[in-house]
Amino acid sequence: MTATSHFHHKPAVGAVDPRGASADPTLLAQVLEQGFCIVPALLHRDEVAAARASTVAASERAAAGGYPTVMEALDPGGRNVRSPDLLAYDPVFADLVMHPGTVPYVGALLTDDWVVSNFTGNNALPGSQSMNAHCDQSTVMPEPWLELSCLNVIWCLDDVDEENGATRYLPGSHRFTRFSEVPADPKVGMRSFEAEAGSAIVHGRMWHTSGENTSIARERVMLFALYARGFLRLQANWWQIIPEDARRHFTPELQERLGLTSPNRGYGAYLVSTAPQPQLGS
Repeated sequence: MTATSHFHHKPAVGAVDPRGASADPTLLAQVLEQGFCIVPALLHRDEVAAARASTVAASERAAAGGYPTVMEALDPGGRNVRSPDLLAYDPVFADLVMHPGTVPYVGALLTDDWVVSNFTGNNALPGSQSMNAHCDQSTVMPEPWLELSCLNVIWCLDDVDEENGATRYLPGSHRFTRFSEVPADPKVGMRSFEAEAGSAIVHGRMWHTSGENTSIARERVMLFALYARGFLRLQANWWQIIPEDARRHFTPELQERLGLTSPNRGYGAYLVSTAPQPQLGS
């Protein structure tokens, strides 16, 4: 039996971010139909370089602090360097996670009731191997997955392709609603994303994995922002992770999206609506 998609809401066509940016309706439709889209040229070359340098520095600081940035159980071969909890390290990441070029897609696909669940980086060095295939939505909520409740935004800080280990995805897997629909080896049939540095890959609920970096000298730095509906528990405990002095510099909206001001946004945007709320017994 062929799996079908059961989205309970349609994306807001041409959804507009409060800062004036909007989502391309063609790209929004592509996420629903194909599972992903690529938003090109969101960062200039100098912005890419700054974000990339900050990512490498974050992994070095994390390692110096005792965080296992190289994890054999997660990334076989010891050639993948993780940069955890990026928002704790540099203001550039606060800008990226709330970037006006990607936030309209998050709001359109998840409704306005969304939070930042996690934000990490990964540098796949030459010789890096592939991790287990997974779907992020399946890690934060039980099956069945009848609607899109999580969204990944992948920032490409290098040109990425099959040779240097770009993220690989299984076409059509965004329509899976249960584990029983996932192939025994979901890596079979996967394809590599291809995107230029400075672009962002938006995908929801696809089964994916890191690629193998078979190049001789090309590194592959990508950042992974996971957004989720407000009723889902966050992957990251931002209260514990982000130093107080860093939190003070976050915008009010970012603090809210991290659960720092409204720890439980609940199911549905009614909790953040400015409209009058019905009273008990009305």
